[in-house]
This record gives sequence, C-alpha cells and structure tokens, in this order.
Amino acid sequence: MSGPGTGGSVGARRWAEVGVSVVIPARDDAVALAVCLDALAAQTSPPLEVVVVDNGSSDDTADVARSRGARVVHEPERGIPQAASAGYDAARGDVIARLDADSVPPPDWVARVGAALAGGADAVTGVGVFHDLPRGTARLTAAAYLGAYYLLGHAALGHHALWGSNMAFRREAWLAVRSQVHRDDAELHDDMDLAFVLGPGRRVVLDRRLVVGVSGRSVRGGAQLRRRFRRQFRTLAVNWRTAPPWQRWAARLAG
Repeated sequence: MSGPGTGGSVGARRWAEVGVSVVIPARDDAVALAVCLDALAAQTSPPLEVVVVDNGSSDDTADVARSRGARVVHEPERGIPQAASAGYDAARGDVIARLDADSVPPPDWVARVGAALAGGADAVTGVGVFHDLPRGTARLTAAAYLGAYYLLGHAALGHHALWGSNMAFRREAWLAVRSQVHRDDAELHDDMDLAFVLGPGRRVVLDRRLVVGVSGRSVRGGAQLRRRFRRQFRTLAVNWRTAPPWQRWAARLAG
C-alpha cells in the first residue's frame, strides 16, 4: 500500500478527484468539534465536504459546524449508530471517511485516506494517540487500548475491525450493506457493526500510518468502560446470530 509521494500517488489523486466526504456524528460536543473542523480545514488535500450529524444537541454544535463550512444533517433519534448512518446516507463523495468530534487529524489525513483506498481496499482503519493524557502514558495507553480492540476484533470478525475515530470506506460498499447495519440500536458499537456486515467478503485493512489524535475520555472512569464493554458484547451477540466466528473464518479462508 503506497502513501502520498510514492508510486501510489496517482491512485491517491484519483480518489481525491472523485471526492472524500468526511462524516462526523456529534452531540453536545461543540468545543471538541471546533478543533476537529479546524484541523480538516488545514488539510493538504481538502475533502469534498464535511458532514456533521447533529444528534439532538443542546449546545451550539450545529452553529460551530456551519461557521466552519460543514454541512449539517439533523438526526433527532439519539444514538451513534443512528447518527453515523444518517451521515453516510447523506454523503456525496465516492469515499466516505469517518471521524469523531474529538478526533484531530494531521494535515495529510485526507490524502492518506485516498492513498489507502487507492490500493484496492473496500475500507481502511487507522490508529490514534490520546492527545489529552500525560505525555508519558498517552502513546502507551492508546497502543494497549487499540491493540486489544484490533486483536480481539480480528478474532471475532475474521478480518480487521473498524475504529470510528479514524476510518474510511468506499461509498459503493456502504450502499451495498446499509440495509444490513443495525442503525436503530443505540447500544451497539456502530463501527464494529459496520465491519461485521462489510466482511469477510470485502477487504478491510489496517493502515498504521493513518494516525489521528483523540481524546482520552473513552478510557476514563469505570462507568465509561463498563458501557463500552456492554456495547461490545451486544454488538458481538447481535451479529453472531447471523454469522458466528467459525463461519466467518471459514468463509475468509475459503476466499
């Protein structure tokens, strides 16, 4: 897989020409969203559009999005699966990239998304660094957290998982599976749910050069961690009813 400035740059430029839509689901997250949108405004390869899905905010999330040139989609039914799916449906680009409101992409992030998908993948996911944790622990905590997520997710899925703070996929892939995602269940992890329905027949890759900064709030506090584990187990249970892991691995190996 080639990055910007290498032999794969022609393919990356082709994806930039057809357009990358960046979707950001958000609720009551105006301060973090402003930082994320400012980072997107500084991209070396600007996205075709930025779609902020306002998921029933009571703060000025929508106003912050509009003031920075984003297109606002309103999804009143609260839940990340509902908001993310509404954003993907509204996206106009041939590539749909996803960030969370607290993601801080580096200036070459959109270009790297294009390069990754130009290599033939249907979806790509990256890694992150907790930018608001103590410097000595930020990278180690992120590596442990995401390492465990990707390792266990790979075993459960039969291929790489997706991480909603830093991922992208082809619009044609979304159109093919959008009726299969569990968009009405707010107690699922929408990123892993999408990974379940995309594979194992499609190619999902992990590109460790695709890096963003993220808030450490997802790993702070027992209540937050318990909620994340509860949603993780529910996501697995719901999707394994359709295809348990041994069937997924059999399909993967047969392919």
